[in-house]
Amino acid sequence: MIDDVATDSSASSENTRAPSARRARRVRMTGKERREQLLDIGRTLFADKGFEGTSVEEIAARAGVSKPVVYEHFGGKEGLYAVVVDREMRQLLDMVTSALTAGHPRELLEQAAFALLDYIETSTDGFRILVRDSPVAQSTGTFASLISDIATQVEDILGLEFKARGFDPKLAPLYAQALVGMVALTGQWWVNARKPKKAEVAAHLVNLAWHGLENLESKPRLIGHRKN
Repeated sequence: MIDDVATDSSASSENTRAPSARRARRVRMTGKERREQLLDIGRTLFADKGFEGTSVEEIAARAGVSKPVVYEHFGGKEGLYAVVVDREMRQLLDMVTSALTAGHPRELLEQAAFALLDYIETSTDGFRILVRDSPVAQSTGTFASLISDIATQVEDILGLEFKARGFDPKLAPLYAQALVGMVALTGQWWVNARKPKKAEVAAHLVNLAWHGLENLESKPRLIGHRKN
């Protein structure tokens, strides 16, 4: 009987200690690890629900922390969103810039188209976030500003091509915006459609852009009734 009591007492003591032991064994994250965890969770939620549909409460709950932890790292939802957007913008811009290597101008168009489609394929959540206008008050927080940055990379290439063909190189920025915008808007459609396959989408984009450029008029004319 005494042994039974002792056993019960021992088991009771072990059960009492178990939660505490489990808590002690839980690995604590470093500040850097916690920040990365919050960024990953925020990225997923912003892509799924948008900025307005995501709350600090849900971010904290997914991370298993209290709301003050989110505020401590980012100052609030806006700060977290701004970091997520900045990372995605830099990643896409780096992918496009590094893709624009050397080669025939048509090949450069292919490289640019593939770079954007590659990003959409591998970072779908990031792209969904970027195509929404950022609510953060900053000039570099929108998809339009990112497209403008990419177009700046392209306009130097187009400027050289225009000059070689006897066209006004001052018009290169306009055409760069048009070409990059065409690829970007197609990407917005393809992120949901995913048909046809990536290589086929790139081929059709370049087909439209290149054959239009190949027969470019040095002084384009309007044939409709509107002249201004």
